[in-house]
Amino acid sequence: MAQASASIGAEAPSAPALPADFLFSDYQPRSPSDTVLHQVVVEHLETFLEEARARSDGYGVPIFVERAFRSFIECGSLGGGFARIRCPDCGYERLLPFSCKRRGICPSCAGRRMTELSAHLVDSVIPPVPVRQWVLTLPYPLRYSLAWNHERARGVLANFVAVVQDFYRRRAEEQGIVNSQTGAITVIQRCGSALNLNPHFHTIFLDGVFAHNEDGLLEFYPLGSLSDEDVAEVLSATRDEVLTLLDKEGLLDESDSSFQFDDLSEDSPTLAGIYSASVRGRVAMGQRSGRKVLRVGADPDSPWVVSRTPLQAHLEGFDLHAAVSIGAEDRDRLEKLCRYVLRPPVVQDRLELMDDGRVLLELKTPFWDGTTHIVFEPLELLEKIAAIIPRPRVNQLIYHGLLGPHAGWRKAVVTYGRLEEEVTECGVTGSDDGQSDSTASLPQRRSYTWRELMARAFLIDVLKCPVCSGRMKLISVIEDPRVIRKILNHLGLPTTIPTPVPARSLPIDWG
Repeated sequence: MAQASASIGAEAPSAPALPADFLFSDYQPRSPSDTVLHQVVVEHLETFLEEARARSDGYGVPIFVERAFRSFIECGSLGGGFARIRCPDCGYERLLPFSCKRRGICPSCAGRRMTELSAHLVDSVIPPVPVRQWVLTLPYPLRYSLAWNHERARGVLANFVAVVQDFYRRRAEEQGIVNSQTGAITVIQRCGSALNLNPHFHTIFLDGVFAHNEDGLLEFYPLGSLSDEDVAEVLSATRDEVLTLLDKEGLLDESDSSFQFDDLSEDSPTLAGIYSASVRGRVAMGQRSGRKVLRVGADPDSPWVVSRTPLQAHLEGFDLHAAVSIGAEDRDRLEKLCRYVLRPPVVQDRLELMDDGRVLLELKTPFWDGTTHIVFEPLELLEKIAAIIPRPRVNQLIYHGLLGPHAGWRKAVVTYGRLEEEVTECGVTGSDDGQSDSTASLPQRRSYTWRELMARAFLIDVLKCPVCSGRMKLISVIEDPRVIRKILNHLGLPTTIPTPVPARSLPIDWG
């Protein structure tokens, strides 16, 4: 009960400071069953799973993929339990359903995770110094391999980060700064804007180095300007390091057919086919199996490539973009960048259910060839989502260098330039003299309340009573099925948890 209250934040004593006359937006509880994604999963999940089993002699998709889909169906259902929140002034009451907390599918749970982690990174990890985002995209064959093999993905990432760190150190030495170090945070994103499988790295680097000054104190020295030649140099060195790594693992072949060297085809042939098709922009299942995904507003035979912009380099399928930089004092923009790199893969507002049952996905930014939308047959959408669900117990947020868990200067770095009250909120321990402290750990992650996160991300006051504008409070958490049914029956609300529609024959060929 106490834990639930803290999570919801009925009193919210540590809520973000806002002006007294600030106007919050009204909170509108979500209704998962009304969203396109929920409707498609409920209607077509069993058919998707049945075809997956039929195409693989009964193996089907891995159990973690199926569990993610089924948990998403139940997420936000009052029939699975809820918290009761009531206004003590007027008696208005709201029921807050439990969430699934799964990764990869649920936009709501992924959105909460995005907001909470972003707040943690800004409040407790990234010091007030300039930062720069480096985005590394990889060749198509490598994307397939890294999507399943997390150890290999970590190896490629380690090579990339080491190259950038070396670049920063060399720039510092040119300015007479020796024994310098820098730090970074990487989010491994698994898909592109078209829901195509595309493991790539969003790495936020401290845009400069830390070193001891003449007084022996730790000081930050910014990188300065960055040129197109610098980005091209980093990309070329990264490519060489990655190819060397893959060569040691025996993955390089004259035919460049890296797909056949991955164990995924042995572990899960169905998922291997889904991964391969998603990487290449094709369909793996259903009546359109083997064809290209349908694109609106483009030449269907044109290749999928990215446009070139300043501070972006491209070499043999490797692409590096480093044009996004943020100043030391712009913490609001930094938090927006953190939310961007941690964003959910599926955005509900960009999905539209067409009259013929297909799903239209609107791209946030049109492709260079004019593509504005992707059209999915329901089974195609489910297979694309299945491809981007991460494996269990796989970290997608990784710390490097000075921000790593065992960095000797970590405590001094995360508290660098912060006010005393901010340092206290970080919850770090250890010496702050900038010397080695191998026993220091990462800053203790704050437990943000539901009210704090909604106010911080969406400017919504979820505990404001919509009737009298009073303060609503948590009064109970209902988990007993008998009590759940009794309350929901009394309120005339559905008491059952949504279940998938039974499998049926394959849909028509959309052509």
